[in-house]
Amino acid sequence: MTLAVRLAADTLAASPAADWRVPAGSLLWDCWETVEHLSDDLFSYAVQLGPRTPSTRAGVPYRWAPEREGGPWNAVFADPEAGTAGLLQTLEASGALLAAMVRTASPALRSFHSYGASDPEGFAAMGVVETLVHTHDVAAGLSLSWAPPADLCDRVLARLFPDAPDDADRWTVLLWSTGRADLPGRERVTSWRWHGAPSAP
Repeated sequence: MTLAVRLAADTLAASPAADWRVPAGSLLWDCWETVEHLSDDLFSYAVQLGPRTPSTRAGVPYRWAPEREGGPWNAVFADPEAGTAGLLQTLEASGALLAAMVRTASPALRSFHSYGASDPEGFAAMGVVETLVHTHDVAAGLSLSWAPPADLCDRVLARLFPDAPDDADRWTVLLWSTGRADLPGRERVTSWRWHGAPSAP
């Protein structure tokens, strides 16, 4: 988790772009909104691990709302006055919060996710996937190069996409699994979800 966020923040910080209100790849959100959404994802996964008795039926009831019609439903927003450096600070802070919660939560804990209750390892893997693919989206919008380590991709594929092909480049397979790339010999994914349930003992 920590490595994924660090690599993402360093890559995005290198952008010379002054305007982050350009579309983030194929998303309907702009680059600024997409990083806010990513920060919010990491925050929301972290807080699911916080209550003494987490719910497996509903998320922690923060107030989530979009700032504009069609924008992401977030509880976390960056102060525009802080610029892109401040935006990336929210990303690092949310990533650190999730990493800390995963380290300290009991592996036996189960908490709500819309795709099914998960454990700390699952929430960490979800955070890594969100970080890798949304950095891909933002990097496309800002004309940056982004290719995370294969072993990081491989670990989250094994945890969240156990049926994903194992005979192709791991980053390409992760992008394909999340509807962002083509994979030779296979139909493009147009609807997807990960398998967040904990592994059977």
